[in-house]
Amino acid sequence: MTSTSIHPTRSVLSPLASRMHQINTQQSHIAEFDPRDAPNDETLLAEIGYKQELQRRFSTFQIFGISYSIMGILPSVASIAATGLASGPGGFLWSWVIASFLILSIGISMSELASAIPTSGGLYYWTFYYAPESFRVPLSFLIGLTNTMALSAGAVSVAYGNAEEILAAVYLSKDGNFEITSGKTYGVFAACIIFQGLATCVSSRNVAMLQTISSVCHTGLLILFLIVLPIGTKNNVGGFNSKGFIFGEVQNYSDWPKGWQFCLSMMTAVWTIGAFDSCVHMSEEAKNASYGVPIGICGSISVCGLLGWVIIVVINACVSKDLEAVLETPTGFPIAQLFYDSLGKNWAIALMSLMAACQWLMGSSLITACSRQIWAFARDDGLPFCSYVKVVNKKFKVPMRAVGLSCVIGLLIGCLCLAGPAASNALFTLYVCGCYLAWCTPIFLKLTTGKHKFKPGSFYLGHKWSKINNIISCSWGAFIMLLCMFPASKHPDKTNMNYTVVMSFGVWILAMIYFFIYKYKHFHGPKSNLTPEDAIALEKSLSHPDANLSMSDNEMDDVEKIQLSNALKK
Repeated sequence: MTSTSIHPTRSVLSPLASRMHQINTQQSHIAEFDPRDAPNDETLLAEIGYKQELQRRFSTFQIFGISYSIMGILPSVASIAATGLASGPGGFLWSWVIASFLILSIGISMSELASAIPTSGGLYYWTFYYAPESFRVPLSFLIGLTNTMALSAGAVSVAYGNAEEILAAVYLSKDGNFEITSGKTYGVFAACIIFQGLATCVSSRNVAMLQTISSVCHTGLLILFLIVLPIGTKNNVGGFNSKGFIFGEVQNYSDWPKGWQFCLSMMTAVWTIGAFDSCVHMSEEAKNASYGVPIGICGSISVCGLLGWVIIVVINACVSKDLEAVLETPTGFPIAQLFYDSLGKNWAIALMSLMAACQWLMGSSLITACSRQIWAFARDDGLPFCSYVKVVNKKFKVPMRAVGLSCVIGLLIGCLCLAGPAASNALFTLYVCGCYLAWCTPIFLKLTTGKHKFKPGSFYLGHKWSKINNIISCSWGAFIMLLCMFPASKHPDKTNMNYTVVMSFGVWILAMIYFFIYKYKHFHGPKSNLTPEDAIALEKSLSHPDANLSMSDNEMDDVEKIQLSNALKK
């Protein structure tokens, strides 16, 4: 009598290995190419695998403008200043400086990737392109879904901060006779999201111009702030804080060790100087994308890093030395208390109202970028109902259905506002965690498994410095992902717990379950939507750079069409 041995590990892994084999045999094929050989944006996009469906309206300045507008330097710093001030004025200032330089490192790494392969799908496309064939399909899906979640959470966090600003202005106008509740916050938040979506669709023809207007408004608000607040502080308070207080006073208003609280204060810069991947998602609407997108990314990070430092210096000079009272202000918004103390009621209401208007423009820009990521991922069958979502409005050349879906997702995620301050604060760190995973994964793959595939575009540091910068980027990204999981208190309870770890890992685990059970049948990685006619036109465009990329059926030989069609199927 023979006994049959049981191998539980093998019995569990065998179906998974079989599923992975099925996934790998169906994965999309992407040809390698050199971006420097493409004569124009349309040809390079066709080499990447996509036809030109959106209109290229965005200049380099407007690409910079969308990222600069989303960062919305003054409203953003104001929205999360409490996190920075928790380590004192000096901790607020220097944590910003350190974080800004390290964020620029990630921006430079991303710019190299964007210059080489400028496509709206960016992050998940690069992940698929540089990852090993054995697991690049599920990894690409995870990054695409994570980036979509992160941008949606970013739009929600901006709209939530917008609602807080509006309600703080109302509180000041009512002289404190107004109760700010979770329900009121969600109601104002929902109105912001809906009107931002409508504005994005209505202004579809002028969405590039909207970024210019937003950039001008943010800059004008910043100039007003830098003039009015110091004058008001000098006249109404009697003077400014000392240099030692502004630049050297490191305190600790939490129960964490002072050094770790200093690190947590970096989250002010991390949240504010974010969403620069929005430039990537606008690649297929950018003129000279290989050059303009990197300039937009690095330029917006650098400008906002510098301006943020100036803003914090002014805040530290004007804020009350009783920081604990400022942090616990009944307005729920420390900067509103600063305005009230230095400028009085009317000026405080005016500045809060202007900040709310500019933050609303921030949200509109982020909805635009989020909708492009949703559209690109749906184009590659990465989302549910993708055949409906990926449709581009033929009249306006804008993915309006993707805009609508981004708003719906935002409204659903925003329900966390109703769960209390702890859950709503997780909106900020949820966005950061998702972004940094999506940003650093393709950077790490380019540095390791995909280094032999990388062919630089017009923006490149060179082999040696690019490698060093990529290592810094990945190390910083790993640190930030760990940092944003920590709660504000050393002894958390249900009221101050950081739920980012639960939501992030929950989304990632559910995404993988969904993929391996169902979505693997439809998502095989980024897939080309070029027809045989487009592919032949591409070949002729590369052979004759001055030729038009599009051509009529009469210009093509039928045998050529059949041969290419068969090649594409293979």
